[in-house]
Amino acid sequence: MQSSGQPATGAIQAKERLYTQLAGSFGRMNRALVQTSNLCELLQMDLHAMRTFVGLDAAMWVKTANCSSFEVVPVDTQGSFDVFTG
Repeated sequence: MQSSGQPATGAIQAKERLYTQLAGSFGRMNRALVQTSNLCELLQMDLHAMRTFVGLDAAMWVKTANCSSFEVVPVDTQGSFDVFTG
């Protein structure tokens, strides 16, 4: 018979098994957080590149609009248009 100060061996094994499962869960969570952080960094770089591209594209259109005069002429009744430079 076990003394009252010693826990049952089965309870110790169950506790160790649960701690092992918890450690595995923390490891998976850590990997997921690292992956999420890496994806956020990539997203920030992509957004910066998009902002740069949009700014350059807008500047190109403004420069083109200032250098040329455009005349928009309807081609058909379906809403299509041709752009003629003049």
